Amino acid sequence: MLATELNPSVQANTGTAPTARAGGGAIAGPGQFLTFRLGGEEFGIDILKVQEIRGYETPTLIVGGPPFVKGVLNLRGVIVPVVDLRLRFHLAQASFDEATVTVILNFRGRVVGAVVDAVSDVTGLTREQIKPVPEFSNPAAAGYIIGMGVQRQDDKERMILLIDIEQLMAGADIGLAHAGYHG
Repeated sequence: MLATELNPSVQANTGTAPTARAGGGAIAGPGQFLTFRLGGEEFGIDILKVQEIRGYETPTLIVGGPPFVKGVLNLRGVIVPVVDLRLRFHLAQASFDEATVTVILNFRGRVVGAVVDAVSDVTGLTREQIKPVPEFSNPAAAGYIIGMGVQRQDDKERMILLIDIEQLMAGADIGLAHAGYHG
């Protein structure tokens, strides 16, 4: 089983701070981001929200939850809800294979698992590499998409959709932040 805990001493100097943008929302600040794939797209989340990366394990089903909440895992005595981000973003459900991982997140005293197709790397983005996202007609999407990371290397452009994982997991349809869950 793959389990990678991130080094807290490395995390100490990599924080990101959202900055204001014209529409009143926040845009991601410079820092370190864990990048991962969902379908054909690459996403990034603040590395300070990541506790560890684990190989995918089938969670125990919780009856009555939304379809994207796959169930729960027992992580060293802590019961962790597991959200399939492919389903949360309304992408086609991919098959679970050896590249599929569960990213264990820790924010606001909560521990949550997020299933992704594959983890790419940890990448640093400067203020100049983070662009605002276009306005969305769906206000829910505007709440958790906080920027576009753009890196150029050898005439290739890499675009990373930066998400506010706390905002995404606090959605009313998930209810983790509202249910008083504290892992």
